[in-house]
Amino acid sequence: MNPIQNGYNKLLNFGEMATKPFQCITLLIIRLFVASVFLRAGLQKLQDFSTTVFLFEYEYSVPLLSPKLAAMLGTTAEIVLPLLIIFGILTRWSAFALFVFNIVAVLSYKALTAGEFAMTTVWGFIPTSIVFPTKGFEDHVVWGLLILVIIVFGAGRVSIDQLLRKKPTYHY
Repeated sequence: MNPIQNGYNKLLNFGEMATKPFQCITLLIIRLFVASVFLRAGLQKLQDFSTTVFLFEYEYSVPLLSPKLAAMLGTTAEIVLPLLIIFGILTRWSAFALFVFNIVAVLSYKALTAGEFAMTTVWGFIPTSIVFPTKGFEDHVVWGLLILVIIVFGAGRVSIDQLLRKKPTYHY
């Protein structure tokens, strides 16, 4: 191995060692942040369920379901899935279900997609900025990306998943 590769590898190894202690806490913070967003929304829907049903009847367009059933399922998903993610129970599956729920929420609420996407580039192919139709749409994109982190990396060490696992598999 030449000196440049050797130095490069040492730098990579140092970076991995320096950040390893923070990986489990970072996953926990991501779980708590994403879950709190959806849990708050679910509790708000539960608090005034008649308004929630009204919104599902006139504002959100969920095909194939009655507004009341859609409101019940949506509210349940926004409460149960975040709680599972917070405690790290079946985390990847819960996050996957929340990811799908997030997509359905964006597609069913037309006000989120009312507008146009725009992207500016340098040299015609390097994106420099992306403009989303609405701020709410942008929020859902960020939440979706954070949920993908949970799906890919799991709950981390600070989770019931890890406590119940026979043989720990996480390196972080």
